[in-house]
Amino acid sequence: MESRRSPADGGEPADSDVQWVYQPVEVHLADGSWALGRISGWWQDTGGDRWCRLRLTRTGRPARWEPFDPARVVLLPVAGL
Repeated sequence: MESRRSPADGGEPADSDVQWVYQPVEVHLADGSWALGRISGWWQDTGGDRWCRLRLTRTGRPARWEPFDPARVVLLPVAGL
């Protein structure tokens, strides 16, 4: 079995440990503005920290794993009411 580093170490979790999803979000940026984005995966490390695979739309940057911060990343509804 291949050993992978955690996102905290700059690695990727094993696919079998990831819950793959499609979750639209709004992200509060450091400059005070907001941007739309998408979470495509959830993962919890051995310390209990929850990570999300986040991609901001229209940036041209690939998705990356980062610790989930509900004060900065707001989950949006996937479907209407």
